Amino acid sequence: MATVKVYDQNKQECGEIALASEVFEVEVRPEILNLVVRAQMAAKRAGTHMTKTRGLVSGGGVKPWKQKGTGRARAGSNRSPVWRGGAILFGPAPRDYSFKVNSKVRALAMKMALSSRLANDSLMVVNTIELPEAKTKHFAKVAKALELNEALIVSPVEEVSLTRSSRNLPGLTMTTPERLSVLEILKHKQLVLLEGAVAPVHARFAKKGA
Repeated sequence: MATVKVYDQNKQECGEIALASEVFEVEVRPEILNLVVRAQMAAKRAGTHMTKTRGLVSGGGVKPWKQKGTGRARAGSNRSPVWRGGAILFGPAPRDYSFKVNSKVRALAMKMALSSRLANDSLMVVNTIELPEAKTKHFAKVAKALELNEALIVSPVEEVSLTRSSRNLPGLTMTTPERLSVLEILKHKQLVLLEGAVAPVHARFAKKGA
């Protein structure tokens, strides 16, 4: 068990909390993280790129000139890939870039990502964030007090007021334990867990993965 300090939104110590070693103290293997990040990024690709083949280019139904006697090369269509305005040869076609990664490997990568933030002293537990109203200026004050620049903040449940007040601050992202991803953790230099989110994170990953 790793024990870390708990801070309030003014970065004053207000207690301690134990983090499960099977989730936050896992040996980091870069090849596992790389595999899962590549899978997540590949799944985001639309794959809608396309060029027109001979069957899709309009025109070309008439033979440009007779086969013999003109002195020119033989041609059957003005939409041939060798003609200007013709089809594209071996161009990109719509495809699905996603590939499957075993669920245990994904869970293991998540625990590695969480462990890397704890090992680098980039993980902070905050008891709660309360704002007088959902305005960016109020969240900016909290972020300044907590010294957050590029931080992923994990709330136990989606709170509309926190999401609205933080979304205009560059580098800060709000999420929940259910939407937590390896890519998001590694994209941000800091990881902030609200105290209520620690138990759901333990519950989601403590018994999964190798």
